[in-house]
Amino acid sequence: MSFSQEQNKAERRMTSITRGLHWYWIRNKLLRALGSVLVTFLLLSAGWCASQEYTAFGKIVPEYSREILSVPVNKDPGVELFYLVSEKDGQFLLSVPCLVPLIVVASICLALFVIQIADLFLSYPREDRAFRKILAPINEIALKADELSRMSFSEDKYQLIEDAIEHIHPGQEEGLLSFGDKDLTGVEAAMNNLLLRMRDTLRQQSRFVNDASHELRTPIAVIQGYASMLDRWGKTDEKILDESITAIRNEADHMNYLVEQLLFLARGDSGKTALHTESVHTDALMNEIFEESLMIDEKHRYRLQTGGQAAQITADPGLMKQAVRILIDNAAKYTPAGEEILLSYGYTDKGEPYLQVQDTGCGMAESELPHIFERFYRSDEARSSAGTGLGLSIAKWIVDKHEGHFEILSRKDLGTRIRIVLPRKE
Repeated sequence: MSFSQEQNKAERRMTSITRGLHWYWIRNKLLRALGSVLVTFLLLSAGWCASQEYTAFGKIVPEYSREILSVPVNKDPGVELFYLVSEKDGQFLLSVPCLVPLIVVASICLALFVIQIADLFLSYPREDRAFRKILAPINEIALKADELSRMSFSEDKYQLIEDAIEHIHPGQEEGLLSFGDKDLTGVEAAMNNLLLRMRDTLRQQSRFVNDASHELRTPIAVIQGYASMLDRWGKTDEKILDESITAIRNEADHMNYLVEQLLFLARGDSGKTALHTESVHTDALMNEIFEESLMIDEKHRYRLQTGGQAAQITADPGLMKQAVRILIDNAAKYTPAGEEILLSYGYTDKGEPYLQVQDTGCGMAESELPHIFERFYRSDEARSSAGTGLGLSIAKWIVDKHEGHFEILSRKDLGTRIRIVLPRKE
């Protein structure tokens, strides 16, 4: 079947479905219009009858009997309608001709019905476009499904796919599937995309394992060395004993901290770390972090810039506080003792709230900035300082979960400014 024939077939199918929906829509519209006209006729008729009673008696008496009676006309062929009000004993109290008023009411209702029918047909083209627009994606899916159902692979094509898969491995750095068959182009693209994702995942896992092994190797070696020294000389030498205990405790604490960070990232990657969000004021959050920093770190001068406009954000206060503390700990590591670390908050030029940490430390080269959030990555300057290389990875995970992002400005020997930018609250 040619492409033009396929298009004609699809157009006919679309037209048929659209026509069916139109008939359903028109039928429902007509029924609703007819119902509304009947209700209007009854309400107007009842209102006219009530007005006649009120004019005659000055009130509406529910106990009276009411009926519409047709009376033959003597001279002219036809009948006259009368609205009759009587007491329970049958005595007539009111008799009003009602044929003409009812004809007037019916005419008004008929005019309303005609207007609704006219609007119904005038809106037909607009509704037709709306139906086609709604049905377009469904029609495209149906066409694709029909195309797939009509695809017939020969045994050679299946064999071609099997041979190509047997000679490729997801761990290979290069090499993608190539069937050389236009009928298998879609299958080829899908499988190559899957291979690329698998290779990227394997590279990340391999790097993660290698880096974690490297980070754990040093504290384990230190603990083993001091344990050996204790075994040989430390049993009787108090100086060696104290030194060994202190070193082993420090390395054990470092390993415990590293394992906790690894577990945090592992839980985050598996979706087991849930956010407990609430309304948080940025000024209160940063002031709390500022007060804690003054108590924890006496080697640096901390200053909170309060001139910024406070914002109300929706966040997990514990995790957001952890992300800011990670930035402050990094700033303290690379800022000389006695220098200032500045905390601030406010809005960006785009109206997005931010939390900011700025230091006067060693700074970073521009080439290092794209890598600072990678797990276990540490710049040349950072390798001389204590740390695991996981802090910024954790901070990035937290900020990503809050649908925010980082803005970083850093210059060698001048310092670094890291800003957490959060989404604007609508």
